[in-house]
Order: sequence, then structure tokens, then C-alpha cells
Amino acid sequence: MKKLIFYFFIFLSASLIIPRTLYAILNPQEVLVVANMNARRSVSLAKYYLKKRNIPKKNLLKIWCTDSETISRKNYNKKIKLPIQQFLKRPDMRRIRCILLIYGIPIKVKGTPPTLLQETELKNLSLKRDILKKQITEEKNKNKKKRLQKKLRIIQKKLTRLNLILNTSASVDSELSLVKVNDYPLSFWLPNPYFLPNQNKTLKFGKQDVILVSRLDGPSPDIVKRIINDSIYAENHGLKGRAYFDARWKLKKNIIKLNAYGYYDYSIHLAAREIKRSRLMKVILDDSPKLFQKGQCMDAALYCGWYSLGHYIDAFKWVRGAVGYHIASIECSTLRNKNSNIWCVKMLEKGVAATIGPVSEPYVQAFPVPHIFFGTLIDGYWSLVESYYLSLPYISWKMVLIGDPMYRPFKNK
Repeated sequence: MKKLIFYFFIFLSASLIIPRTLYAILNPQEVLVVANMNARRSVSLAKYYLKKRNIPKKNLLKIWCTDSETISRKNYNKKIKLPIQQFLKRPDMRRIRCILLIYGIPIKVKGTPPTLLQETELKNLSLKRDILKKQITEEKNKNKKKRLQKKLRIIQKKLTRLNLILNTSASVDSELSLVKVNDYPLSFWLPNPYFLPNQNKTLKFGKQDVILVSRLDGPSPDIVKRIINDSIYAENHGLKGRAYFDARWKLKKNIIKLNAYGYYDYSIHLAAREIKRSRLMKVILDDSPKLFQKGQCMDAALYCGWYSLGHYIDAFKWVRGAVGYHIASIECSTLRNKNSNIWCVKMLEKGVAATIGPVSEPYVQAFPVPHIFFGTLIDGYWSLVESYYLSLPYISWKMVLIGDPMYRPFKNK
């Protein structure tokens, strides 16, 4: 995962107190369910969910789009975005706060190709960088070497900036967060107005512009049906088991100097502390560089850890309704390739009811902040999708939430 240093939102209280008056509980009338007519069992799964969650039949939208996992920007706008926009304009759909995508809808929107000018600039900068690297290697004079290194840093900064501008690919889900907005920049990410540290900031887009988005998806339709059933079961009986948190370092004392990785590792520590304080379940925190190994995580109900890129470690025996995610770069690059060993695919196959991951490189600070996500989830008031958006720094970017958006595993707390 690439390292991108930035000034952190310092929101590290281990005891989250959020005014509930800011948000109303998500109810069935506020959920729009979207199914793909071109995908096997997508519509039947959507109808099954409507019935299980008492969502009005009129809240089902059937679209026609590719059933592959990637869609072009042009077809995304025409086949997914436009039909949803038109549906939301109906007078009886004005209350919609959440969109649920059902199995068979693409997860990735391709980026737009660079212009000829941008492509030329990229090639020229890359060539200059390579020449400077070679000159630095061959240069014996220390002063000249320092001057070359300074030039190289400037070139690298320009390259980074240009690559960010050219990065217009996204997850379908994150892009749909702004489905009500016709025009917005596609390059890189946009701040999420629901994210707790953004609550008092003036942003280009406010909560009124954003729709919460989740999906029920996975390697097979049967897994999707199991997710629905497990979520409702755990909601009615209470999510019981153990919470596992896999940090890499000991708890840091000087949080101001933390980089992106240090911040998220610190947040994993805070999440463990928050669950422990709640006394809802036993908490196991591993703060060594080694990850949990096979057979170590029995009765796993909650999980957050990092960093095993594209390689799921079969350490867990998941309970019904389990929620967790692994912080790594490509863990939701596919959901339907059964041969893949990425975390989202394997966690869904092995039994979790909800997980989170990026479709491609998101940078670590694009992940939901662990202690905010789990802190709001265990409160019992907020649903899964609300906890996700309260903890999600950016939208129009790479992240995907897989799970029943209305799922409240601790509602009887």
C-alpha cells in the first residue's frame, strides 16, 4: 500500500459521544433496492430482502447493465446512475436515504483516459525522473548529488500530483454516494460530509447531497441469502462471540507525530479499548507484527486488522452475523472470483455478514476509521451503513461496504 502523508483529522477519543438528534434511525421506507435484470438471481434476491426487511415493493428498481464486475464510465452514467437519478425524482421516493445494490451489479467504474497533453506530460516527467536517478547513481561529487536529489524530489512531486489528477476510477458504490449531484470532480477523492471529524467543516457537498450506499454481494447468490438471514438472526438474538483486533505495534503515546499507518494502528487499539469498555464481549488484541494464525480466533464476532495484502489468513471461526474488515489495498478488487484469496471474498465465503474493502489502491487513510466504525456500531442506535459513513473519510473513491445496510447487531444492548 502506497504511503501518503497528510495532516490527520485528530479525532481520537476512545469514548464516542455522538448526538443522536443529528441522525434518525434508518427505516425500511428510506431504502432503495437496486437489482440487475441481466444477472441471474439478482431480482429474486432483491425481492427476498424486501420481504425480510418489510421494505415497500415500490422501492425496488430493476436496471439493465453488464453483469461483469467492471463498467466503463460512459455505461455507468447511462445504465446505473441515470436510471437511479430518474427513480429518485419520483415524489414518493424523496425520502430515500440509502441505496442497496444487489448481487450482479458491477463494483468498479473505469477511469477516464488521459488527454494527449496529460499523456505527454506524464511521459516527459517519467523520463526526467529516470535520467535524474541515473545521474544521481553515477555522480561522485556530494554537492552536485544533493542538487540532483533536490531536482528529483520536485519531479516526483509533480508526478504524484499528475497521477492523482488522472486517478478517476472508483467503486460503483462510492460513486453512487453522489448520485444526486450532476457535476463534480472525478479526480481522486472528495471529503465525506457524514464523517464525524467533518461535521463542523464547510465542504463542497453536504449531507443533503449524499446517499448512503451498501451492497449485498459475494461469490454466490447463496452467500448473499445467507448474509440476509444471518444479519436478521444476529439482530434478533444479539451478536455474541469475541472481538479480535490485530495491530502491528504497541500503543503509541505521541499521536501528533503519527503517519497514516501509525494513525490507523492507533485507532485499532482504541477500537479494542472501546469494545472492552462496553463489556459486550471478550476482546483479544494482538499488538505484535505477526498476524493472527490458523485456529487462533474462535467465535469471532468482530474483527479489524492489517496487513496481509491479497492473502486471507484462515485464523477465524466466524459466528452468525460477524462484522469485520482487513486494512489492505485490493481486498475488494473482486467479489465473484472463487479462486481469489483476497480478504473480502474469503471472509464472505467463511461466514461473515458484513465486511469492507477497496476495489483498488485507496491509500490507507481512505479506510473507515476503526474506533469510529466499531464505536458507533456497538452503540446499538446506528445501522451498519450509518456506522460506515460516520467513519468513512472520503467518497467518490474506492471503498465498498458489503452487508445489510439496516443491520443493527447491538440494537438490544
